[in-house]
Amino acid sequence: EQDSGSQQGLYFQDGSRRVDYILTYQIKKSGAFRKHPTRHGDNASKRSTKKDQPLPSQKNDPEIGEQNLSTDYHENDKRFRREEFEGHLLEAGLELEKDEDTKTYGIGFVKIHAPWHVLCREAEFMKLKMPTKKVYEVNHSNNFVEKINTFIYKVTEPLHPNLEEKRISSVKHLSYPFSREKQHLFDLSDKDCFFDSKTRSTIVYEILKRITCIKAKYTMGITSLLANGVYNAAYPLHDVSYFTDSDSLAVFSAALLYEEWASYSVFYKYQPIDLIRKYFGEKIGLYFAWLGVYTQMLIPASLVGIIVFLYGCATVDDDIPSMEMCDNRINITMCPLCDRTCSYWKLSTACAMARASHLFDNPATVFFSIFMALWAAMFMEHWKRRQMRLNYKWDLTGFEEEEDHPRAEYESRVMKKSMKKEHRKRKKHPEVVNEGTNKWKQTVETAMAGVKLTEKEKLTWRDRFPAYMTNAVMILFMIGLTFAIVFGVILYRISTAAALAMSSSPSTKSNVRVTVMATAVIINLVVILILDELYGYIARWLTLIEVPKTDKSFEERLIFKAFVLKFVNAFTPIMYVAFFKGRFIGRPGNYVYAFQSFRMEECAPGGCLMELCIQLSIIMLGKQLIQNNLFEIGIPKLKKLIRYFKSKRTSVPEEEHNKTLQRYEVDYYLEPFAGLTPEYMEMMIQFGFVTLFVASFPLAPLFALLNNIIEIRLDAKKFIAELRRPVAARAKDIGIWYNILRVVAKLAVIINAFVIAFTSDFIPRLVYLYMYSTDGSMHGFINHTLSYFNVSDFKSGTEPIEPMQLGYKVEICRFKDYREPPWSMNGYDISKEFWSVLAARLAFVIVFQNLVMVMSDFVDWLIPDIPKDISVQIHKEKVLMVELFLKEEQSKLQMLENLIAKGKEPKSMEK
Repeated sequence: EQDSGSQQGLYFQDGSRRVDYILTYQIKKSGAFRKHPTRHGDNASKRSTKKDQPLPSQKNDPEIGEQNLSTDYHENDKRFRREEFEGHLLEAGLELEKDEDTKTYGIGFVKIHAPWHVLCREAEFMKLKMPTKKVYEVNHSNNFVEKINTFIYKVTEPLHPNLEEKRISSVKHLSYPFSREKQHLFDLSDKDCFFDSKTRSTIVYEILKRITCIKAKYTMGITSLLANGVYNAAYPLHDVSYFTDSDSLAVFSAALLYEEWASYSVFYKYQPIDLIRKYFGEKIGLYFAWLGVYTQMLIPASLVGIIVFLYGCATVDDDIPSMEMCDNRINITMCPLCDRTCSYWKLSTACAMARASHLFDNPATVFFSIFMALWAAMFMEHWKRRQMRLNYKWDLTGFEEEEDHPRAEYESRVMKKSMKKEHRKRKKHPEVVNEGTNKWKQTVETAMAGVKLTEKEKLTWRDRFPAYMTNAVMILFMIGLTFAIVFGVILYRISTAAALAMSSSPSTKSNVRVTVMATAVIINLVVILILDELYGYIARWLTLIEVPKTDKSFEERLIFKAFVLKFVNAFTPIMYVAFFKGRFIGRPGNYVYAFQSFRMEECAPGGCLMELCIQLSIIMLGKQLIQNNLFEIGIPKLKKLIRYFKSKRTSVPEEEHNKTLQRYEVDYYLEPFAGLTPEYMEMMIQFGFVTLFVASFPLAPLFALLNNIIEIRLDAKKFIAELRRPVAARAKDIGIWYNILRVVAKLAVIINAFVIAFTSDFIPRLVYLYMYSTDGSMHGFINHTLSYFNVSDFKSGTEPIEPMQLGYKVEICRFKDYREPPWSMNGYDISKEFWSVLAARLAFVIVFQNLVMVMSDFVDWLIPDIPKDISVQIHKEKVLMVELFLKEEQSKLQMLENLIAKGKEPKSMEK
């Protein structure tokens, strides 16, 4: 049914005028009225004058009558606004056609077509660059580079999508802002194709935003009309359904995109970026181009990460500290992990954790951290160059964003402010009003006065001060809530560990640490997923109450708030494990307690790096699988299903079932486009996972790469099959997201420096090797990092209930810290080894941070933002444009001289 319906509804009923845009509105379906469906012929742009008739049994019911009057008032008000708005659209030159006789019962559709003269006029107003007749050859920098590019293209040819124009073109049309006076410069041989569907819908949308209603109480553009329910939806049409036959794929953009981009069978191919831009516009085209570059750059990072991981696997049997921990002959008795219920334990029982820690805690991870910092710099420089190439290719080099139309909420707020001022002014200067004066006239005059005031009025910081205060308080509260939840999970870990230690089952006792860690990470993941959705709604609400003037300002403020909240939400549990767990626990006999009853938890004997790795991997994979993939697939399908069942439940006349869905009806049931913010946001958080703690999890780039290969096709399918077609928006860069990338990349250098210095054992091992080792090896390192504790120094009530669990009486136990032994003069004080290691750690942080920052800045300086061949081509375009206009002026002068000469010839002959 969709297959046949998708081919219909793309044109007006005359079959020649293309539908460029659709407006939908609710047709009254009150129970007190019987709606008579009307059919519209060629003159469908005129509104039907047929009235709704009340049912005879309902004429004398006063309650129903009041309901009907209220319904009538609201419906008439909406119809009045629609009539005025559509009248202005007709005055602007657009052509309209209505269709209320569709299978989508209760919904009316207004089809909009922009004729040629309107397209030309608006293209000139919008300064759209269009290709001229002039064609020039694109020269590469030198023959050697051209040969390399040709060779690379031939090698990677199977990876390119199967498009007619997939070969790199050596010629380019010279582009120039469209002008009606200079139409002869442009190739207008096929006027139907000169402005493509993306450009046509953009032009119509600009008109819809500009046209206003001023008679209906206050100024309203299309955004206000949508917000007030005058229209239900406004959207351009998809070119054709993706269910078409393979024979016609070459004709339709949407079907071609579905075949060569949105299909999982082409996951290994490059994206058809030019076709995406042609169909969805530059802004969405840049997002998918950026996602493609990011995914490609993850390939070398993944390979190096795999090599680092394999190095850890290959050297695990040669790691002396982990061998010492696993040696049962080294009889080291450790102090209890909790008060009373926990007993003494053998260090060798932590053998598996120690061996696993070496996979990620080895010298190669330091190299990988430096590599990833340089990788981030290379990625951003590569993207800037790629972005510049796309700007040149898409004729955006001279594009400057103009100030957008004010948002509907901003206009409404300014209107209220203007009306209040006008009201106060009238109170100060009361006018004598005759009793017979028409109240409606007064209301209109007041509204018109308000409209005039809004042109001068604007919202100041004083108007927004309550919103700013609410923002500050709510953001701090949400961050505090995140910290509180993390602290709650910490208390859960402590209490659960103590409870499991009391178990009579030996297997439960031996797996306490693993059980607690796994359950705590899952709880963290569930909380992160829930708070992520909650913070998204809160960030939008906080931005709405600020009432930003333009859509761009709204988007930037929303992005900032949402990113801060979601970043804190995703990384706070990981930050705790990396930098706080096991740092402030005290020592046996003098532990630190939370709420005087919960003893702070310790790191495992092998350090917290392994736990950090597990926490990072589960949260990263969980977010990607559940939130980014399942939610993206499931939620749009669920919403679509709900809308479908809602439409089924309505009382549809029998004849409606036999109709075929038109293209604009199929698109009506699709999910509205909500912007690119969610798409970018999940990639920014992922970029944080890849770079911020990469020292603890070298496989993070690999998992990000695998996710992105699916993500690209998933997003593509969503844009083609699940979402209404977005209005094409022009943009020359990815905006504020690039600044976020730079901040995360800089932050990654600092965090990785601290992870290597303070979370891993890299620095303590170096200090031991060069300062304390007797034979220049790592033998004795474990013993060096463990301090002694006399069990007689336990505080009363904290000693183990079962001290003989190991089969012998324990007098001295060990704990991980650098402290003086109990038999020294300063028993249990911090030893000089602690200060040596701390000094080395701080020195490493400073050296690592400055070294990597300098190297990153050097890469930034070394690689120019604009490729040399592109700067040459841009200069060449300017020269060719000047030559073109000089030739035009010369031809005009020549023509004028010829006309003057022809006028003089008859006069000379007369003489």
